[in-house]
Amino acid sequence: MDPMTPTQVANRRRNRSMLLILFALFFGGMLIAGLLRFSGWRPEGMKNKGEMLQPYGDLREYAPTLADGARYGWKDEPRIWRIVAMPRDCDSARAAACTRLLQDVDKVWKLMGKDADRVHVLWAGAVPADASLPRTAHVVHADEGLRAGLARWDDAAGDPVWLIDPNGFVILRYAPGFDPGDLRTDLARLLKIN
Repeated sequence: MDPMTPTQVANRRRNRSMLLILFALFFGGMLIAGLLRFSGWRPEGMKNKGEMLQPYGDLREYAPTLADGARYGWKDEPRIWRIVAMPRDCDSARAAACTRLLQDVDKVWKLMGKDADRVHVLWAGAVPADASLPRTAHVVHADEGLRAGLARWDDAAGDPVWLIDPNGFVILRYAPGFDPGDLRTDLARLLKIN
């Protein structure tokens, strides 16, 4: 067997070192990604702005009653997301807060652009006299069936808003005084993947 020349030994060491470096980069990156994933860290663009409900509210078997007495069906139109607002006391001193909430929901609906037809607004309660509803808005009765599916609907801080998926699951809740941009961001992301 021929002894290796110093150049061959150096090449072999360099090749082994390169292989170990590549191995460390590949598996080290995977290890770091796994640690970040299982520690709960998520990139800022991947986080929901609203509160993810665990467990989801289930309104699949519930059929809201529209203001005219007709039934609103979840499955009548596939791929429709719903924004639900259930304000209290819109016909009293809180009328200004109700008008602002309706304006915020209307703004989110308008900002959906070409996807606005895939979003229905369910307004459960009295409509403020000085406000206009979005084109895809439906006024529904706020009854016990609806309240049962909406988490913490009786928040003392004000009127929250919920986002319901096309199947009738209540998946996100936006606390009273929420930023409409947060709802728009989450809804745009969900419409894109659905």
